[in-house]
Amino acid sequence: MSSIIHLHEQDNVGVSKAALPAGITLIENNLTLRADIPAMHKVALMPIAKGEAILKYGQVIGFASTDIAAGDHVHTHNCVMGDLEKDYGFCRNAVPTEFVAPEQRATFKGYRRANGKVGTRNYIGILTTVNCSATVARAIAQHFTFSGELKSFPNIDGVVAFTHETGCGMRSDGEGYETLRRTFDGYARHPNFGGVMMVGLGCETMQVQRVMEESGLADTKTFFAYTIQEVGGTRIAIEKGIETLRAMLPLVNEARREPVPASELTLAVQCGGSDAFSGITANPALGIAGDILVRHGGTVIYSETPEIFGAEHLLTQRAATPELAEKLLERIRWWEDYTERNGFELNNNPSPGNKVGGLTTILEKSLGAQAKSGSTQMTGVYLYAEEVKEKGLVFMDSPGFDPVSVTGQVASGANVVCFTTGRGSAFGFKPVPSIKLASNSQLFERMKEDVDINCGGILDGEYTLQECGEKIFADVLAVASGESTKSELLGYGDNEFNPWKIGAVV
Repeated sequence: MSSIIHLHEQDNVGVSKAALPAGITLIENNLTLRADIPAMHKVALMPIAKGEAILKYGQVIGFASTDIAAGDHVHTHNCVMGDLEKDYGFCRNAVPTEFVAPEQRATFKGYRRANGKVGTRNYIGILTTVNCSATVARAIAQHFTFSGELKSFPNIDGVVAFTHETGCGMRSDGEGYETLRRTFDGYARHPNFGGVMMVGLGCETMQVQRVMEESGLADTKTFFAYTIQEVGGTRIAIEKGIETLRAMLPLVNEARREPVPASELTLAVQCGGSDAFSGITANPALGIAGDILVRHGGTVIYSETPEIFGAEHLLTQRAATPELAEKLLERIRWWEDYTERNGFELNNNPSPGNKVGGLTTILEKSLGAQAKSGSTQMTGVYLYAEEVKEKGLVFMDSPGFDPVSVTGQVASGANVVCFTTGRGSAFGFKPVPSIKLASNSQLFERMKEDVDINCGGILDGEYTLQECGEKIFADVLAVASGESTKSELLGYGDNEFNPWKIGAVV
């Protein structure tokens, strides 16, 4: 097998499968290396003149900052950003989805809720409207975690406190407020909760009663809200919370899994700690799995707007309507303005770890990341934490920071997460199970207790991209039916809730 991966016939660079020393000649490429090429890094397959575009995936990933000879190492020292013309081609590649016949569609065992939605887990959640109620919420959750009371309720996956750093010191209206309120609304209604309690302090900007009124929420046998100030302080608030959840436990425990169609799945796709193999193995394999889910009537949420920058034209070309394509570009323009106002550049990315793993520019990272979106048409574009109502592939605006992005995807309705990684990831996301996919076999062997699926076998010739995608889809169904992921077995998921903070903290 070739030592160099040549992804597209138009590419003038290839990707090295393993570390290669200078001076060797690669017979299959008729190429003599002029420099050491680290594993996963790029090598010039032909001369590239200064200012000429550097092509990977058949797309521009940067421009040569100096003359590059065939066999040279291509990375941050000679590949830079530059002005780029993009072919947005609205709807040009929006091919209608060929759905699987309803009677042949896959199923899984989920929790059918009263509102018609389907959960993949059965948690009780404690939402905090403000950082000031975090201690109370954690104390209540820890009581049930360590007291042993949950042993009598085997159908409950746990009691989890969702704490955060905001909810006050912010405007009481506008973009930041609405974003946070939508997040609380999405979690309060999420089908992976059999019961929810909301705890506030009482004087914060994000008032409990206002959140409930604006979201149409009300106290029921499985939803209750209160504030520390109104009940009389910390100790009493903790006791009240424990008492309230004790009454919920028998009701939540009544939930039973039942066979439901795969169309009830909403899959959040994410990547973190990416490397150059992510866009060759794990991301495209996940894209295939997402395509299969869409054909079975399900939904895929693709996000991380700063990490589609440079590849957004591939999504506008797949938009179902021109209006959706324009809505996506509107979010790109919002980010360009947002980052400029904050003295930041969208190209302040990839991270140091990404660069060690062979990624050079945001264009290269985005082109590899967008493979997670598969190939079906884009049927929706949503604001952060906005409820997803369309089936198929949709895009939800979010930062590229994984915990913030997944918080929004879960609020939008995701009930399973697939997370690809090339460098390694320590990540889980209660109340939603998170399946981790390794881009290379070395990572999988090194962190096999943390990673669920090895996509590196694609490069090793063990299976094809299609076969790997089919395995991912099968694993998604198994996990949705109750099979534990590695992150769940390790206890991850209590600390990743991280709502997007937009605006000044005052």
